[in-house]
Amino acid sequence: MRAVWSFWSKPYNEGHGWRWRDPVHHHLAWGLSLRLAGSHYPQTTLITDTPGRQLLVDRLGLEFTSVSTELDRLNDADPALWALGKLVAYSLQDEPFVHLDADVFLWRPLPDWLIIAPVLAQSPEDFHSVDDADGPRPIEDAFGRAGLSLPAEWQWTRSLGGRRFREANCGILGGTKADFLRHYAGLALDLALNPAHSSAWAAMPDTGRPNTAIEQFFLLACVAYHRFNPASPYRGVHVRYLFRTTYEAYGPEHATRAGYTHLLGPAKRNEYVTTRLAQRVRAEDPAFYERCLAVSGCVPDRAFAGA
Repeated sequence: MRAVWSFWSKPYNEGHGWRWRDPVHHHLAWGLSLRLAGSHYPQTTLITDTPGRQLLVDRLGLEFTSVSTELDRLNDADPALWALGKLVAYSLQDEPFVHLDADVFLWRPLPDWLIIAPVLAQSPEDFHSVDDADGPRPIEDAFGRAGLSLPAEWQWTRSLGGRRFREANCGILGGTKADFLRHYAGLALDLALNPAHSSAWAAMPDTGRPNTAIEQFFLLACVAYHRFNPASPYRGVHVRYLFRTTYEAYGPEHATRAGYTHLLGPAKRNEYVTTRLAQRVRAEDPAFYERCLAVSGCVPDRAFAGA
């Protein structure tokens, strides 16, 4: 199985998404994520843009099996839609793969029962309301006002009703059905980037909020639509999760048993967590640790004690 990462530098440089406590911790996380996953899956791929390659490969010296600057195609895209970089990476895969966020650390290989799944993801989530700012309703309203249609997969899933929507946490995402994942990602990219849809996105109050709807809700909408559709070439597709529930995903004992860490959201700014990250990298790869300090212009004390 191929391990894949993506880094669209524009959202990172412009401050979109969850920020790390200090840039040095972002750099350290990249090195640790690659080193751990690469020990289990030697075929490693980075999908980035030219500035991203310059940072991660040329300056930090990270060694991927292959590097693509395909994300240069997003130079004119709205950086608030930071999930686009991941979607492009999914759309390029032609064999079984697992995409990892750079804040995901695989202390152990993923279990065999997971990597043979048509689609794999971290965990299911079903605690959001459809009316939440990052839910499907704001997108539906904007497209409706603009007189535009959403994909059939989206419409069919939402026609089932319900006050909450189900999504898949994509800290990891992949599977053996690369063709299905390319189909899903292509539809999601068209939804966000098609010039015919620009009036709808322009009317959105905050284009940074719908990222999880475009990536995580729409993934499961596509799975649900195609799984039992007798006319679909993807009939039978289904998802397996590393963690059966959100509770398990957030439970330290379950994460330890799985050998899996995902530094979600505010964990990236937690002093205890980022100090442990710095300590780990310094102990295991002191040369890379020093390179991270030099590239970020960070003094050693700040990597640990937070200034």
